Amino acid sequence: MSETSPRVLVVVPTYDERENLPGALDRLRAHVPDADVLVVDDGSPDGTGELAEKIAEREVAADGVQRVHVLHRAGKLGLGTAYVAGFSWALERGYDVVVEMDADGSHRAEDLPRLLAALADADLVLGSRWVPGGSVVNWPVSRHVLSRGANTYTRLALGIPLRDATGGFRAYRAGLLRGLRLDDVASQGYCFQVDMAWRAVRAGARVVEVPITFVERALGQSKMSRAIVVEALLSVTRWGIAERSRHVAGAFRRSSG
Repeated sequence: MSETSPRVLVVVPTYDERENLPGALDRLRAHVPDADVLVVDDGSPDGTGELAEKIAEREVAADGVQRVHVLHRAGKLGLGTAYVAGFSWALERGYDVVVEMDADGSHRAEDLPRLLAALADADLVLGSRWVPGGSVVNWPVSRHVLSRGANTYTRLALGIPLRDATGGFRAYRAGLLRGLRLDDVASQGYCFQVDMAWRAVRAGARVVEVPITFVERALGQSKMSRAIVVEALLSVTRWGIAERSRHVAGAFRRSSG
């Protein structure tokens, strides 16, 4: 990183996270006090966006500095587009580092300083559940099997050396995001995370994994669904076939030449 402290923005997408958001922002303030936060709210019916605005106003009134910002969107448009909107917001305002983080408490703010420190030698740092030292709390066996299986399949299908390409707790250098053609990213959920990690690897970025403790949410409803899992499986399969086709075509051209 640069000798001066980088400007860090934590992008937190929300949809009906009113119960979880205040605690998540408090923990971020405690562990990364200099980071700014952008809450990207998809028109939450429970008033999450309005609550975020009130929290931002209280912070400004208390210390005169605005650390919490809110981006309101018209409706539930999907996790991938929420992050792309947040990334674009960050790049337009000159942030050096952009972090993905959930609002539900599953991503622990106390792990974030280690992700940021690892950017000294990386362009993208993944908070990983499946490297040595990583762990998951309060998951049933079925979720363990699903996540490990999805990541093994992704690693084999795409040929990327990552243990947790589906995880959503990660930190990007702004320079990497500028080069990843965000305008044509349309994938969602697990698929979005895989898509972004694969783009980074193909771009020659330095990608490292840092162990984290993932904690299953205690409040509210999980946004995970069968449709998200199926989308990820189909997309990774399609990408893997296309990648191998390119390799075969390249080998054929070289042998013909």
